[in-house]
Amino acid sequence: MNAPANVPANTKHGLAAGDQAAPERPDWTIDQGWSSYTPAQHAVWKTLFERQTKLLQGLACDDFVKGMDKLPIAADQIPNFEALSEVLYKATGWQVVAVPGLVPDDVFFDHLANRRFPSGNFIRGAHELDYLEEPDVFHDVFGHVPMLMHPVMADFIQAYGVGGLRAQKLGRLKELARVYWYTVEFGLVRQSEGLRIYGAGIASSFTESRFSVQSPSPNRIAFELERVMRTNYRIDDFQEVYFVLDSLDDLLALAATDFAPLYERLATGPNYQPGDVLGTDVVLHQGSGEYHRSKRG
Repeated sequence: MNAPANVPANTKHGLAAGDQAAPERPDWTIDQGWSSYTPAQHAVWKTLFERQTKLLQGLACDDFVKGMDKLPIAADQIPNFEALSEVLYKATGWQVVAVPGLVPDDVFFDHLANRRFPSGNFIRGAHELDYLEEPDVFHDVFGHVPMLMHPVMADFIQAYGVGGLRAQKLGRLKELARVYWYTVEFGLVRQSEGLRIYGAGIASSFTESRFSVQSPSPNRIAFELERVMRTNYRIDDFQEVYFVLDSLDDLLALAATDFAPLYERLATGPNYQPGDVLGTDVVLHQGSGEYHRSKRG
């Protein structure tokens, strides 16, 4: 039994802890160890859940809210993956499986390709509410799982897993990872009321939720696949650019895309920095860049 309660604060998890931390199972799955969560850990979940659900009113897309409402996710305790999977599987054929943290790329893609979403079973400490280097159970479950209730997102993420296995063999993983980053993790979508969050990295972040939609600093640019695949991203701070879908249904076209010709084109030509704005971009909001300029001094 894996006992999350016994993991000290600031400990590295999964792949970040080194090869010696690999579980016995080759797919890196472990028991969630739900009964071992402590009252203090459930209290951290409660704090994160309550403040984030309050914050996301008017910021998260309608489908995120609908997905959350249909799942056995509440403030009082860390969700049980078996209960989550029972509801999720009936809706879109997905399951949530526990892993110790980050997993190798090939393992991650294989899980997604088979409609298994790998979630870390640990939860951040009370001193890490606003920032965590590694994705924990709050990021993975609160951020990702509600969108897996949406049939289009469910199909897209499975297609991404299949595509990831191919991209590894072709040596084009960096470019494909940018698609995941700027959609599944940090994507925005247009609704009649304005821009809304669907990306898990934003939806699970207390500070970036407002920044992504409301701040005048970042650029917000209409999603265009090759542009996204040529664009670097930030892993250490808020994004300088958010790519915006007209509709989540646009992901259907991405899921059906033949990436082979794209990879050939991407072998040459430019790569762009996160703050770049091109003459060919459909710019929905030209950012001031003030936030990142101030951070650079």
